Amino acid sequence: MATISLPTTSGRFENYTTGEPIKLPPKGKPPVFNRVAYGAAHVVADPLADNDPWLDVAIDWDKTIDFRHYMWDLGLGVAEAMDTAQRGMGLDWNGAKELVRRALEAAKSRDGALIASGVGTEHLTPGPDVKIDDVIRAYEEQVEAIEGMGGRIILMASRALVKAAKSPEDYAKVYGRILRQVKEPVILHWLGEMFDPALEGYWGSPDHNAAMDICLGIIEEHAAKIDGIKISLLSKEKEISMRRRLPASVKMYTGDDFNYAELIAGDEEGYSHALLGIFDGIAPAASEGLARLAKGDVQGFHGVLEPTVPLSRHIFKAPTRFYKTGLVFLAWLNGKQDHFTMVGGQQSARSLQHLAELFRLADKARVLHDPDLAAGRMKQLMAVHGYA
Repeated sequence: MATISLPTTSGRFENYTTGEPIKLPPKGKPPVFNRVAYGAAHVVADPLADNDPWLDVAIDWDKTIDFRHYMWDLGLGVAEAMDTAQRGMGLDWNGAKELVRRALEAAKSRDGALIASGVGTEHLTPGPDVKIDDVIRAYEEQVEAIEGMGGRIILMASRALVKAAKSPEDYAKVYGRILRQVKEPVILHWLGEMFDPALEGYWGSPDHNAAMDICLGIIEEHAAKIDGIKISLLSKEKEISMRRRLPASVKMYTGDDFNYAELIAGDEEGYSHALLGIFDGIAPAASEGLARLAKGDVQGFHGVLEPTVPLSRHIFKAPTRFYKTGLVFLAWLNGKQDHFTMVGGQQSARSLQHLAELFRLADKARVLHDPDLAAGRMKQLMAVHGYA
């Protein structure tokens, strides 16, 4: 246990004493789950690079790939080059291609390593001159690149498509063209505007229920080319409603970082698989919980994962797009990287008070690997802000 003085919402400081650490599973054969479980993984910046951090991307490739091995060791799949990796928010298409190449190479060195990679259109700048055919070509370029490396595809939402589309039919045209071409079934990704404001009105309607109808029509027409859909709307009711309407062959992958435990557990009519950013931060707990669920221990599953939900809700609180800061901070506290530096200088996107509460919640959720190490690093951060 360790005791540290942390700021509170009142602006005062109070002592906080850590509890027991999480018990990390021994190295060995990864556990087997009865849910498909991907964690969207972050990238590790290189803090010693001589660059302009707000403008240039400098990645520590060794540490970044090591983190993927850490997730695979725990039985989790890696959702590569997604928004958690700051895709389109610091990591450009060239950087994403290199990340995917390195991750796929690492996956080949392991038996059964699960990986799927994001395909988007961020190299196409949205604007009045961008047409639907331009969006299609942009998607095709990235599909060709990822499939050429032997990768499976997560078809990400497109900011350019939002700007170019005049009607739901334009979405059907774009997705239909791409889905008819892909070699293997893909995972669709419906990322809500709370994660990326530029995606408001996706599928051709600002109303999520109307948008869901449009999306389901596309899925039904192309079900043979769709493995599943990840929705990130932070609404368990909308996810359950859509889950119950999907074709039998199409999986629902929860992207709900507020309600994932109950959505993965499911109900009498079905359950969700997982493709979650929070699994980056709570990988050992996610692995332990999913292993218990696979053994039929639903109570044990909730016992492990429910305490992590308040932590996740804090990390993903509005403005939700800054959640990556919390995940990288947690990776630093847990010794998975040697610094708290991010691509684009995004370590500054959350306040000291926010990070102090994250520390408390991570401890209460028992996801700190070594509370003494975490407390020592938290003290370093406090000192940087003038509170030694």
